[in-house]
Amino acid sequence: MPEVAYVMKAFPRLSETFIASEILRVEQAGQPVRLFVMKPVEPWERVGSYPVVERIRARPVFLPQTDSLSQSTLGGWLRRNLPAYLPALQRVAARRPGRTARVAAAAAAQMARELPRASERLPDVYVKELLQAIALADELMRCPDVGHLHAHFAHGATTVTWWASMITGLPFSFTAHARDIWSPAINPGDLLARKLRAARFVITCTEANRRHLLSLAPEAQVHRVYHGLNDDVARELAAAAPRRPRNGRLRVLGVGRLVRKKGFDVLVDACAELDRRGVPVEAAIVGPDGDHAGELRRRIRVLGLEDRVTLAGRMDQVSLCEEYRRADALAQPCRLLADDRDGIPNVLVEGMACGVPVVATAVSGIPELVSDGVNGLLVPPDDPHALADALQRLWDDRLLARRLARAGAETVRERFDGDRLAGRLVDLFAGAAA
Repeated sequence: MPEVAYVMKAFPRLSETFIASEILRVEQAGQPVRLFVMKPVEPWERVGSYPVVERIRARPVFLPQTDSLSQSTLGGWLRRNLPAYLPALQRVAARRPGRTARVAAAAAAQMARELPRASERLPDVYVKELLQAIALADELMRCPDVGHLHAHFAHGATTVTWWASMITGLPFSFTAHARDIWSPAINPGDLLARKLRAARFVITCTEANRRHLLSLAPEAQVHRVYHGLNDDVARELAAAAPRRPRNGRLRVLGVGRLVRKKGFDVLVDACAELDRRGVPVEAAIVGPDGDHAGELRRRIRVLGLEDRVTLAGRMDQVSLCEEYRRADALAQPCRLLADDRDGIPNVLVEGMACGVPVVATAVSGIPELVSDGVNGLLVPPDDPHALADALQRLWDDRLLARRLARAGAETVRERFDGDRLAGRLVDLFAGAAA
């Protein structure tokens, strides 16, 4: 069976443990894998205790490391970093001169398209991605068993993989997630549509995403494959299922980066409303700081909730399981932004798997997982009173909470089984490499 080369910007990232879980499941399904990584994980993104990563057989191969282009002129960046790429450039240009020239022309054309307009991705970034694509192609030429390339996230990693595919002749695919398909700044103009048309196929994690991608390129082969849980993770989460007596408080858990799309400001306001109603609430929000962290801290302080709402910071998977064990409810009040949105937050799948009743917003792909009143509760976005009402329902009606928790766990078992979903990925890879 030909190997599949996964290409990622960084690995393993704390916020992207679902990718590690996917790779492990694909390996367990019999698909040989190679891992190529564009840069090391930043210290704040590093995974602590996460057994899934340790069990992946493929070892990451890192492309030549560079410093930041955003803080430098292109000329200065090239003087510092081009020497690391020169050996690969010389080898690839000697073996594939025509294809290398065509990819260089494609990068130059993309830079020219963006010069007239402002973008958070400076046009110079395509020089860096061109060199990374050449370095990746150089690695692939020494891996004769690789038959297919697959990138995660539709911007930088997919650009590099696409161009490496043009050099090597290997087919490529990619998985599209969230901001990478909604932000015109990181896929400007028709760049995303051209990637969709060039890829052998595209995977995305919600039907809502699939419809959006097909609206950009109707001829693209776009498949919806949910992020599932493999048996090992599911067993670990099941072991964390709530088995504790109530401590007299409604314990609410929120999980995610502290960014606006997660809606944690709405959760803070809902906790203030519950406190005004006399509901003894306490909330823990688990996740690394993002661009909304300062506002959340200010809001907690202004509302006098320092003893009720805790920003717990980043946690490894084992510690997060302990938080699931303590929670009476998992709240994910996500909102839609013009350039960003969640698909189906993976923490909802994890929380439901371990028997925590969930409250979420009816946006993006979330209703594909959560059916209101059936296996969880759905509320409108940006509505702290509705969120408070839903959380109070779970507090007041423990029979309802238990029924929703059981139904949620059953939904994950039936529709988000990681081994079955991995089999679908393997079939797609096999078809592309045939």
